[in-house]
Amino acid sequence: MLLTFPPHFTSQTRFPSILKLKVKLKVLSQADAFPSFLPQDVHRIKDPLARSLAMRIQRLPVSVRFSENPIMSSCVKPMMQNKENPNPIVLLHGFDSSCLEWRYTYPLLEEAGFETWAIDILGWGFSDLEKLPSCDVVSKRDHFYQFWQSYIKRPMILVGPSLGSAVAIDFAVNYPEAVEKLVLIDASVYSEGTGNLATLPRAAAYAGVYVLKSVPLRLYANYLSFTNISFDTAFDWTNVGRLHCLLPWWEDATVNFMTSGGYNVASQIEKVKQNTLIIWGENDRIISNKLGVQLHCQLPDAIIRQIPDCGHIPHVERPESVVKLIAEFVQSKTKTQNECVSPVL
Repeated sequence: MLLTFPPHFTSQTRFPSILKLKVKLKVLSQADAFPSFLPQDVHRIKDPLARSLAMRIQRLPVSVRFSENPIMSSCVKPMMQNKENPNPIVLLHGFDSSCLEWRYTYPLLEEAGFETWAIDILGWGFSDLEKLPSCDVVSKRDHFYQFWQSYIKRPMILVGPSLGSAVAIDFAVNYPEAVEKLVLIDASVYSEGTGNLATLPRAAAYAGVYVLKSVPLRLYANYLSFTNISFDTAFDWTNVGRLHCLLPWWEDATVNFMTSGGYNVASQIEKVKQNTLIIWGENDRIISNKLGVQLHCQLPDAIIRQIPDCGHIPHVERPESVVKLIAEFVQSKTKTQNECVSPVL
């Protein structure tokens, strides 16, 4: 089955060759295609690759010390393991997002032969948190480790975009045996947690969270994150990006994270032992690429690559460039220290 983009994707967009991506899918009726635990608004999404990846989301039980019952944890599993690539690629996501963030990159990684997982961080995504556990940094780390120990069981190529980079660094420093290499994309690693939000009264925190999931705010965030995006595309991507916010536990989990203080990993950066690839969109309007250069200088063993004409989320805007960089990095056997910034055309 050949997947094509909706009509608003033209030949002048940034996705010309991904249009040729062939993905074999079972033909399912729209009524039965999506997992039953996804919000019904998933049917409003037009993007065929977002719909395709949503059909593959499943929940796996993960036992953690801070919950009496296993947490049914959402992810996209690889269709098969690839023994020729012993280190699976594991994709995290950014702040208040989900595995659907990887809708364009995930199928390209699979097509390239990589065993690829996309995992929802505890408190975001589509896990079952009806009996709400703690969603602070320690709980997120412990949940991810238990997921890794139960299902992945091998050192990973761990990929973290935006705040997912902070999640990745925190995890790699605390569980170095689980991470072979790191890929950090437009990394948000210098903020001091959630700042003053941690001290908000709970009523004010819930009011802020209500705004966070609003369509206007998410639509504006898309315009900031991407370059040359049409309204139709921005609106559909808004529906993709806020889908997890419609789950009944989302507000409680987000307030729990905000009031816990959030991620503050600046002091951990120099403790990272893994070979690291830093990817940055040259036109990022969310986080300056100057911070990417700073991160490159601080990490003991890292290379940095910039993607021209690209904003804050390269794995959505320029997926083929991201996959090319990841593939080269995964397959490289030698360490390269202190490399200069190089563009990817």
